[in-house]
Amino acid sequence: MTVSKQELRAMRLNNKVASIDDLVVSIENQSPPILKSGEALVRVSSAGVNPSDVKAALGIMPKAVFPRIPGRDFSGVVADGPADWVGKEVWGSGGDVGITRDGSHAGWLVLPISALYEKPINLNFDEAGSVGVPFVTAYEGFRRSGLPKAGQTVAVMGANGKVGQAAVQIAAMNGANVIAVQRSEKYETFSSTPVQVVNAKTLSPDEIAQKLLQFSNGKGADIIFNTVGSAYFEAANKSLAKGGTQIFIATQDRAVPFDIFSFYRGMHTYVGIDTLALDCIESTKLLNLLRPGFESGKLKPFKVDQVFELKDALEAYKLVLGGSQNRVVFKL
Repeated sequence: MTVSKQELRAMRLNNKVASIDDLVVSIENQSPPILKSGEALVRVSSAGVNPSDVKAALGIMPKAVFPRIPGRDFSGVVADGPADWVGKEVWGSGGDVGITRDGSHAGWLVLPISALYEKPINLNFDEAGSVGVPFVTAYEGFRRSGLPKAGQTVAVMGANGKVGQAAVQIAAMNGANVIAVQRSEKYETFSSTPVQVVNAKTLSPDEIAQKLLQFSNGKGADIIFNTVGSAYFEAANKSLAKGGTQIFIATQDRAVPFDIFSFYRGMHTYVGIDTLALDCIESTKLLNLLRPGFESGKLKPFKVDQVFELKDALEAYKLVLGGSQNRVVFKL
């Protein structure tokens, strides 16, 4: 399979801004970049829009450089590079892509050859281009804390968010008893096994903890994947099993009350995850470890609800920044 190397379109941000309303999006022509040794050229087919893409544009990500093409997640076809890669369909993500190097919200994307991995055969481009950051984040949290095991209890706080959905799926695939803590009554997204639900919308931290203890037969959760941070910090600490681990990827408040006595007497562990520290080689290597799960059907891609063209990039960014539950992608 050969890929025509014509001029395509790219989204460029020239400066960080104070608010989304100040964001100036430039859609420009993009010629196929000239490769250096060790690089490959990907014709991007689809690229997810993540909150971190928008936050980088707003100056919240301190390492983001300007001007640049944003976008961390991608799927597409290798157009140039090693002969045995040309024409292959690939997927990936990266903490550097779209942050410190030009990213995937463009027709052409330059990557290190070692960042090339074939996408799952049963995922279309939109599906493969939408799973990167959420699934890499979820998997890295579990990898660092010890992958869930059959018989363990895993609670996912903020389970209806994209990272939360990915964490639920990975824990279920590994045979854990999964509890979804979220602000709604029913878990409505994919999981390969039944999920117990705690509707936290009107519950106090003590009440959330009591529910988790009830669903774990009084033992508490072996792993709590806290995708929200401070809002669930107290409830999570009160419902961790002896030797349990709490994973953090974000927070609303930076300072929280911390009971050191309960921490060390409970033999607890805290794990912090920042996927911006994982470049495209590391990120896509982790994502590829989940490929068998996707190809077996134990892991499901997100339902792609909103597909945008680059000309509507500002609308897509505003939707994501507003906390939309829909998965947003660019079709390129």
